[in-house]
Amino acid sequence: MNGRNIGIVGGGPAGLMAAEHLARAGARVDLFDAMPSVGRKFLLAGKGGLNLTHSEPLPSFVHRYGRGSDHFKPLLEHFGPEQLRAWAAGLGVETFVGTSGRVFPQDFKAAPLMRAWVRRLRQLEVRFHAHCRWTGFDGGGGLAFRDPERSFARSFDAVLLALGGASWSRLGSDGSWAGLLAGLGCRIAPFRPANCGFLASWSEHMAAHFGSPLKNVTLAFSGRSVKGEALIADYGIEGSAVYALSAALRDAIEADGQAWLSIDLKPDLSVEAVSEKLARPRGRLSQSNWLRKCLNLPPAAIALLWECGGKKVITAGTVKSLPLRLVGTRPLDEAISTAGGLCLEELDGNFMVRRRPGLFAAGEMLDWEAPTGGYLLTGCMSQGAAAARGIRSWLGF
Repeated sequence: MNGRNIGIVGGGPAGLMAAEHLARAGARVDLFDAMPSVGRKFLLAGKGGLNLTHSEPLPSFVHRYGRGSDHFKPLLEHFGPEQLRAWAAGLGVETFVGTSGRVFPQDFKAAPLMRAWVRRLRQLEVRFHAHCRWTGFDGGGGLAFRDPERSFARSFDAVLLALGGASWSRLGSDGSWAGLLAGLGCRIAPFRPANCGFLASWSEHMAAHFGSPLKNVTLAFSGRSVKGEALIADYGIEGSAVYALSAALRDAIEADGQAWLSIDLKPDLSVEAVSEKLARPRGRLSQSNWLRKCLNLPPAAIALLWECGGKKVITAGTVKSLPLRLVGTRPLDEAISTAGGLCLEELDGNFMVRRRPGLFAAGEMLDWEAPTGGYLLTGCMSQGAAAARGIRSWLGF
C-alpha cells in the first residue's frame, strides 16, 4: 500500500476497472454501490451473450463514438479492444470473434467473468460496500452516504464517480446524481435515450407480426446505412441495426417530429435483379405467395411492404428502399444506454471535475454515446482506466 485512500462510487465496468488499476498501483480502494452487488447492468446486458468489444481496426472503432471520437481516441490507444481481450484472458476468460466482428467470451456468459473480476479485486484488497447510496457532500468536504441502517460520511484523498446514465433505473442507473453535480455549478446535458426502440404508427394489419425479426436487411438514414437485423415490435421497431442509427434518428425526431427510415429488404440483390424477379409471371399465386416465392421474403417483410409501400403495386424501388415513418423513441428508462450527463468540458485531462479538485468522473454518466456491438462496454472500461491514470497523476503515485 502507498497510503493513498481512494473512494469509488459505482460498481459498473468503469468503476470496477478504475478500482483494479488503482489497487494494482498500491492504493487503498473503497468501492460503494447502491445495489446489493456490483455489475448488475453488466450482467443483465450479457444474458443474451456478452458482447465485450469489436474486432474492427482501431480507426474505424474510434469513429463509432461520433462527436466523442476525439475524446476516446487517446483512451482507446491506451486501453482498447486488444487490451480488453488480453485483460479478459488474464481472468481466465478466452474470447472469440463472431461472424459480425463482435467479440464474445467463449461461453457467451457474463457471470463467470464478473465472478472472476470481483475475486481478483478482493485479492487486491478492494473493499466493497453494498447498499450504499451517495447522497452528496458533507460539511467537511467528504462524501455523504445512506445505507439501510444509517447515514454516514467518508473522506478520501480522491474520489471517482462512476454512477452510470439514466436508463435501467431498477439496476441502479437512475441519473439521480445529476442534481448533486449541478449544485456544484457543473453543466449537465439533458438525458436522452440511446440505443433505443422507435415508435411507428402501425395499422391493425401489423399486429400478427409483432415480435417478428427482419433478418439480413439494410437500414439507412441521413447518408448512413447499416446491414443487420431489426425486430418489429408492437410499438414500432428496434434491434441492433436500428440502434446503430439511433442517435441520428432521435435527433431528427426531436427536430422535426418524425424521421423516415429506409429499409432494404433484399440488400444482396441489385434493383435490376429485384425488377427481373418481380417481372416473372405470377400465375394463380396470391401476392403474398408470389413475393415469398420470387424474392424469398418472410411474412413479416411482406406485411411491412404492404404497410409502408402499398399493397397494389410492389416495385423494386419499394423493396430496396421501403420508407418507414418513425415518430418517437421508447421511454428513457427502457433505452439500452443514454446520451447526456456530465459535459466532458467539465473535466480536465485527468478526468477531474474542474469545479471540485479531487473529484473525478467516468463512464456512462458523462455525455457521450456509442452504438451496441461492444463499443459501449469498451468505452466505459477505457474511461475507467484513464480516470485511474488521472488520479495517480494528480496524487503523484
